[in-house]
Amino acid sequence: MPTRMNKAANVDGKKVLVKDDIYTWSNFISMSRVLVVVPIIWLHIENEYRANNLIILLIGYGVISDYLDGLVARWCNEISELGKTLDPVADKLMAFFLFLYTVILGWIPVWYFAVGVVRDLLIMAGSAHIKKHRGKVAMSTMSGKISVNIMALYWLAVFFFREAETMHTVLMIVSVLFMVYSFIDYVIRYRKIIDGADFN
Repeated sequence: MPTRMNKAANVDGKKVLVKDDIYTWSNFISMSRVLVVVPIIWLHIENEYRANNLIILLIGYGVISDYLDGLVARWCNEISELGKTLDPVADKLMAFFLFLYTVILGWIPVWYFAVGVVRDLLIMAGSAHIKKHRGKVAMSTMSGKISVNIMALYWLAVFFFREAETMHTVLMIVSVLFMVYSFIDYVIRYRKIIDGADFN
């Protein structure tokens, strides 16, 4: 039985083909990204709060998979409604637990963690509202992806280069600025969609 497909133009004017598939390679990759969090934290504690090769490998997979799931979805023509939700949720869950761990260790300030959590909750609330009123989830914005990447760079710098305090400060400031910028971008996109703009 052929998969039902929907053609739609998003608020940026692009047209993509979105499927209703659930069991796709890209969705599997997104889900697997969250699963590496527990072994990363456990191995780090067991290794007396030092990184080893296995930890580096698992973190590397987490970073690479964030790009890989989108590439696979496009290469295999399997962009799906579920995937539009899984990808950002996997990003947020992985970031939440890894940042929470470093906050508990005292390596990252609590206020930074709180800003990130509040921002993500507001974006998710907006996404849920769009889903309720328009019947489908909107894709993540490019500014949101950039923000996630800068947050990841900040976390990696703190986790692997403990003495590089100047680099930590610079990346933290840039990260906060991009979190604010991307949040404004999401609000603008949200308003356009609620006002009736088409989207993927």
